[in-house]
Amino acid sequence: MIEVKGIYKQFEDRVVLDDVSAIFNNGVTNLIIGQSGAGKTVLLKCIVGLLQPEKGKIIYDGRDITTMKEQDKIAIRREIGMLFQSAALFDSMSVLENVMFPLDMFSTMTYKERLARARVCLDRVNLIGAQDKSPEELSGGMQKRAAIARAIALEPKYLFCDEPNSGLDPQTSLIIDELIHDITDEYGITTVVNTHDMNSVMNIGDNILFLSNGKLAWKGDKTQILNTDNKTLNEFLFSSEILRQVKEQALNSK
Repeated sequence: MIEVKGIYKQFEDRVVLDDVSAIFNNGVTNLIIGQSGAGKTVLLKCIVGLLQPEKGKIIYDGRDITTMKEQDKIAIRREIGMLFQSAALFDSMSVLENVMFPLDMFSTMTYKERLARARVCLDRVNLIGAQDKSPEELSGGMQKRAAIARAIALEPKYLFCDEPNSGLDPQTSLIIDELIHDITDEYGITTVVNTHDMNSVMNIGDNILFLSNGKLAWKGDKTQILNTDNKTLNEFLFSSEILRQVKEQALNSK
């Protein structure tokens, strides 16, 4: 579990996060949503320790990283898996070598053990047959799956996903959503997803935080979001006539 308490972050005179508090539970997909500039990427960077907030606490299972020395932060970062928006695979390495990379860097396993672990992760994302290919030979969805395999290679306690469906078609996005959700549930990981994808919200939104102008404007789950009377949230999610009709149909079908 990760607790965020009263986070305040500003750049020069611009306040980006204003007294944001939240709890991200393990075993569920925690989504951060909001318009561009709402502060969701900055919040994600603060949580993983890439940015230091001016005020507030960020607590990983009882450990406050905002007051830690850098050496102690490194220990927590080794418990973190990251899925980047662009997948960020190394073109000079095969898919298998990409998944082995964090194991080579941070584990004390033998080569045989690292190889076996990497293959287990590739099998989990249905990519074992592509292990010898280069990233450029993979489709966008396959690249994201390879990146997920790499992110879970070290068996992280915490998984952060930055716009995991960026650049993907709707069908492939659903596959990535379900994979993230299933892995989170299967391994009991604390997963935090930064997204603006409405499909992700409705499919895997176990715990949803809506940021608006740097403030936490709403929190709930994928069922509650259909029933909210929060005007700002409704304007963000159901801005088009088609989406408003989808919401009405969903409510009328109950």
